[in-house]
Amino acid sequence: METGFTKWIIVVTVVLCVLLELIDTSIVNVALTQMMGNLSATQQEVSWVVAAYAIANVIVIPMTGFLAEQFGRRNYFLASVILFTLASIACGQSTNIWELVAFRFIQGVGGGALMATSQSILVDTFPPRQLALGQALFGMGVIIGPTIGPTLGGYIVDSSLGWPWIFYVNVPVGILASIFTFLFIRDPERIRNAIPTPLRRIDWAGIGLLIMGVGSLQYVLEQGETEDWFDSRIIVLFATLAAVGIIGFIWRELTAAKPIVDLRVLTKSRNLAVGAFLSFVLGFGLFASVFVLPIFTQRILGFSAAQTGLLLLPGALASGFMMPVIGKSLQNGVPQKLLLAMGFTIFFGFTFWMSAKISPTAGTSDFFWPLIVRGVGLGLIFLPITTMSLAGLQGKDAGQAAGLTGMIRQLGGSFGVAIVGTYLERGMASTRMGLLPNISLYNPETVQRIQAFTQNFINRGFPAAQARQQAYAALEGVLMKQVSIITYSQIFTTLGFFFLACLPLILLIKRVKAGEKIDLNAAH
Repeated sequence: METGFTKWIIVVTVVLCVLLELIDTSIVNVALTQMMGNLSATQQEVSWVVAAYAIANVIVIPMTGFLAEQFGRRNYFLASVILFTLASIACGQSTNIWELVAFRFIQGVGGGALMATSQSILVDTFPPRQLALGQALFGMGVIIGPTIGPTLGGYIVDSSLGWPWIFYVNVPVGILASIFTFLFIRDPERIRNAIPTPLRRIDWAGIGLLIMGVGSLQYVLEQGETEDWFDSRIIVLFATLAAVGIIGFIWRELTAAKPIVDLRVLTKSRNLAVGAFLSFVLGFGLFASVFVLPIFTQRILGFSAAQTGLLLLPGALASGFMMPVIGKSLQNGVPQKLLLAMGFTIFFGFTFWMSAKISPTAGTSDFFWPLIVRGVGLGLIFLPITTMSLAGLQGKDAGQAAGLTGMIRQLGGSFGVAIVGTYLERGMASTRMGLLPNISLYNPETVQRIQAFTQNFINRGFPAAQARQQAYAALEGVLMKQVSIITYSQIFTTLGFFFLACLPLILLIKRVKAGEKIDLNAAH
């Protein structure tokens, strides 16, 4: 265990790396339109900037335990920081869309390792009595990163710097993290003494099936709505590859002598199995809520990217503030079940508060307290899930468990964004069809509204015929705004009921005693 100055230098290094990795999952979202113009890319092409990073992330995360043991955890972490930093520079220097996509994939390979390996380094840095604090610091990065990404990206895009700077801002932090990693981070004795697996005995089949299965699934989730889901042959093809790959991967990892990802660890701990599912739910709620709100504020309320990012910031800071408090509560013996039940209930309350606040006249003050509540709820969910999932596991088992829960949390986020995005598009079409019968030239209120719009445009100098056309367009605008309000409100309500439905799973959790050992010395 490290102490004093060295300990906190390591903490700052790994938390910064977690923030970098997760900020880059969302920072590009606010710059896609600018990228389309500068790189002459279509909407479908530019969506690959997001998809490539996510696909690389979800492939690498479960393999980090094996790779860290094979090459040494510090060496692997240092190489990943350098790879992430160089790829960030290359992304900013890209001259066409496919160069950018390729470098984003490489950046995702390095980034996935940063998140998964940081957790084990933090836990190894703290003594057993402070493990909850180590997990809390890691949780700060996981919760805050995706939320402040749009804030930082919005300021960069709205400034004169241009989209390449959303990648260049990674560089000084990456250089600093590389220096600190080289100087201060050390491998635990078990990893230093480990004998690397010979190349011929590496689970190449497992690696191939993991890449095919999880990579294809991530592609389907990222590109499904763009390609119109299963009406597209390419989506059907990748869905088939995902099914074959995942089934083959599960079979391979359960039967291989030295699996790349040891799925048998799930049978050794009921809490880990429950925690894996709850990690999926956490990822779903975290990424879905941070995905849908910026779309609403920018499309319907007319917020700028910077304003939207600033709106999300207080809630992220609330999560960061809660993490050490929750860590201390766990150290003092507060049951994970209680904290999780509080977190799920609070997040449920957030969704219904948001569904009530959604309106065409809403402002930043209307969303401030609901987003604070969201931050508190997510904080109460993340840390108990992590500690109860890993408690009691030793050595490699703890490392495999950390990688699995990390991958499943990322997949939960991808499912959340994909489902919410689909519901948003199709729900609006369905809601519009439901409202249309109320708008008719035989309806006196509709006629009065059109006459009022027409007269307004005539008063502004439009000819009568053109004023009439403008009136119809204005009426369509009013209709679509109402459709949007209803649909966004339904999304938050549905998200809340999903969390409420998962609440009974908490009853399956076995009580973890305060101070029960979490051994991540072999992890990642």
